[in-house]
Amino acid sequence: MQTSSPPMAPIFSVQSLSKRYGQTSVVQDLSFEIAPGECLGVIGPNGAGKTTTIRMCLGLTTPDAGRVSFFPGGAAAALDMPRDALAIKARLGIVSQFDSLDPDFSCAENLLVFGRYFGLPDAVIRERIPKLLEFAALTSKANAKLSELSGGMKRRLSLARALVNDPQLLLLDEPTTGLDPQARHLMWERLQRLVQQGKSILLTTHFMDEAERLCNRLLVLDHGQKMTEGTPRDLIASTLEPDVVEVYGQGALALAESPLKALAARTEVSGETVFFYTQDAKPLLAALAEYPQLRTLHRPANLEDLFLKLTGRQIREDA
Repeated sequence: MQTSSPPMAPIFSVQSLSKRYGQTSVVQDLSFEIAPGECLGVIGPNGAGKTTTIRMCLGLTTPDAGRVSFFPGGAAAALDMPRDALAIKARLGIVSQFDSLDPDFSCAENLLVFGRYFGLPDAVIRERIPKLLEFAALTSKANAKLSELSGGMKRRLSLARALVNDPQLLLLDEPTTGLDPQARHLMWERLQRLVQQGKSILLTTHFMDEAERLCNRLLVLDHGQKMTEGTPRDLIASTLEPDVVEVYGQGALALAESPLKALAARTEVSGETVFFYTQDAKPLLAALAEYPQLRTLHRPANLEDLFLKLTGRQIREDA
């Protein structure tokens, strides 16, 4: 009889984390874990508490309550942030929202100087640089200054720099913001490769397709609280109707309160589009055939639908 192996201890754990600024609660009693070799995505609207959570995880903001711990192993106790900040950051890779590369250095020099911050010998860093540049698809740009790089190249260099100390865990705060589709897809391929190599990743993103492609599990935040957590597929299946019919064009908005509403489990309006969420789209599509002036799109429910159902369609300012 085969016995199942015990689950691996999480490489990273957040327990009952809270933070207030004055009367505003930014993060409320937040707990989550990341397993070795797992990519956890954190999604939520502006002001949901994502950046504050990341800052507390990095020791840049002091929590009012809770614990952030890293790298438990065997008999060794887990490392706590901020108490063990230096020991934690030696095994951590970080890519922030905004590049902090040195414009006076070439690509290779940026990697070399950053590696020295970890106390790595120059010989070790120089041995790693060609592999890091190849990973970032920047081999031909080793001696190029930052002014010669595109935005996508700079983001890939930031990722390569975060790997110079061979970290066990990467914290990536919106790593593909501002990139064109080709650059985003290349970054996705590189991040998937890291997970396949056994790295763990905490990823914040505003791109639902990115979260669905990269993340083993998702944590949805709003108003500093955990709304739900699970795999993308399970969250979609448990929270949403399977079929979505989008209707737009002149006169579409009137359908939101028409008899067609009874053919859907629920309806939503955003701009000039009516969204019908249904268990079976066939009756609704047949009825919509009587409105040839309207345009329709029938598709399966996706992560963006989940996000909007849980957090609403109202645009929020940054907070």
